[in-house]
Amino acid sequence: MNFIIAISLLAALTLVSVLAYLIRKVGFGSNGLPVTSEWIDDLSLDRYRPMVHMLDGSDVAFLRSQPGFTPDMAIKLRAQRTRIFRGYLRNLETDFGRVCAAIKVVMLQSRHDRPELAEALVREQVTFACALLSVRARLFLYSMGVCGVEVSKLVKIFDSMRLELRR
Repeated sequence: MNFIIAISLLAALTLVSVLAYLIRKVGFGSNGLPVTSEWIDDLSLDRYRPMVHMLDGSDVAFLRSQPGFTPDMAIKLRAQRTRIFRGYLRNLETDFGRVCAAIKVVMLQSRHDRPELAEALVREQVTFACALLSVRARLFLYSMGVCGVEVSKLVKIFDSMRLELRR
């Protein structure tokens, strides 16, 4: 009986933590606004293209096929890739937050109401936060050698908001 209560409490705590994280990301993100329109013009998806294949496992497989391979080499490569990927992920999250904040400013200063844009913005922020949570969980598993990380959905969400800002 105590085991069931403990599992239930753990599940509830996990759910509350995830909901608090999503609410914080969607409602209270303060990543600062880009100061210039040049930032918007320079914002490119090319900056995040290396993320798509960085953790797919092909480099580790190639390394394994080389003479002199040791398991320690794969561990070091995964650790390096994880560290680099986390940097890309932080930048992507910051840029996404700035794009969303800039869209909010544009909506506030617009003479016309755009409820469909506001709805899309909230939907994309929630989707991005959920995808980000999934990527971070898989990144943890990747660092342990369990699986690869698929980030194309996250980059696609960022790109759609980036294009919306340019319009």
